[in-house]
Amino acid sequence: MKSISSDDKNFICELQAPCFQTLTPDEVNLIRGSKTQVQFRKGDNLTKQGAFATYIMLMAKGLAIQYVEDESTKSYNLRIIKPGEFIGLSAIFSNNTFSYSSVALTDCQVFLVEKTAIIETINNNGIFGLGLMRRYTEHNNNLFDTLKTVLYKQMNGRLADTLLYINQFKQNFPDVFQLMARKDIADFAGISTESTVKLLKAFEKDGLIKLDGKDIKVLNNIELEEISRRG
Repeated sequence: MKSISSDDKNFICELQAPCFQTLTPDEVNLIRGSKTQVQFRKGDNLTKQGAFATYIMLMAKGLAIQYVEDESTKSYNLRIIKPGEFIGLSAIFSNNTFSYSSVALTDCQVFLVEKTAIIETINNNGIFGLGLMRRYTEHNNNLFDTLKTVLYKQMNGRLADTLLYINQFKQNFPDVFQLMARKDIADFAGISTESTVKLLKAFEKDGLIKLDGKDIKVLNNIELEEISRRG
């Protein structure tokens, strides 16, 4: 991780999120004075589950994976974080630590905004606070959907869900599958890497996908959605 100054060629001027458009000039100055722009290299940890959080993050450029860890070596991928999304909102609304870990899937540029400045702005600007609460609620709803997938679906359904989810990012990030190891895909589906490899080959044999090295091309969305629905 390294800080990016305003004279750096990679510097991004403004915070690109709808809720920041509701701020008054004084609130804009407060947020600007409390933010730092940093760059993470691919593979760097953006957050660490359980670590004390004095700031929240806003992804400006790049992709990252959010995941949870248990007390062993197991982890479960929750979502892909894309530009314009927040990281660490739980540190404002529920506790003072990060509830999950996140790792850079590509080189990333991120805004770090001091939590105290965010809380002060929420207290003074209800519309801004409502916007952040909506984001936080969306994150929680996604977690519930993920939990239902893990609890109620078999391996085929889990992997179909995973492929459909990741494939959504291909329009803006054509190499998204190539950025991931098979283990990353397995950790989204909550199954072993070995089972993931076998199921991918079975899906290819059935004409649902095409495997091209690390890349995966979805050929039959309708049938994958049906597998997902059946679980």
